Amino acid sequence: MTAQLTVVLTKAGRTKIRYPAAQVADDGDRISVRAPWAAEGVRDFGFVRFEPGDVFVEHFWRTRWYAVKEVWTGDGVLKGCYCDVTRPALVQSGEILVEDLDLDLWVSADGSSVLRLDEDEFAESGLAASDPEAAAQAVRALDALDDQARSAAGLSALLP
Repeated sequence: MTAQLTVVLTKAGRTKIRYPAAQVADDGDRISVRAPWAAEGVRDFGFVRFEPGDVFVEHFWRTRWYAVKEVWTGDGVLKGCYCDVTRPALVQSGEILVEDLDLDLWVSADGSSVLRLDEDEFAESGLAASDPEAAAQAVRALDALDDQARSAAGLSALLP
């Protein structure tokens, strides 16, 4: 039987979204889950649309400052990877607790598009002043994800 978990994403001390997910793997550091698109309706970013029927295979690490989310259409076509810069995940009592630190990276399935996102929100968040070490970790995580995505391995460098 597949373990059912709840992913709880917080931002600035508030719950941004919580949704059910089925555990796919857990090696003690990385825990992977599968979940349907959890928000209501369609979210059109311009470079990708998240919509009902999409499936996310999400990888969270207990020791890394990011999560990698594979975004698939309902019929199994990979759209790309949405990478969230976060504090390391905390897994407890059937929940994966993740704190969003605003920075994100999108990598299209074919690797032709690598986009750094929300750097303005990160600058406005005040994290650099309130927790300089966390802010530095967040920037290093985004830079590492960006470097991996732009490497010869491309998208596969981000996937476990």
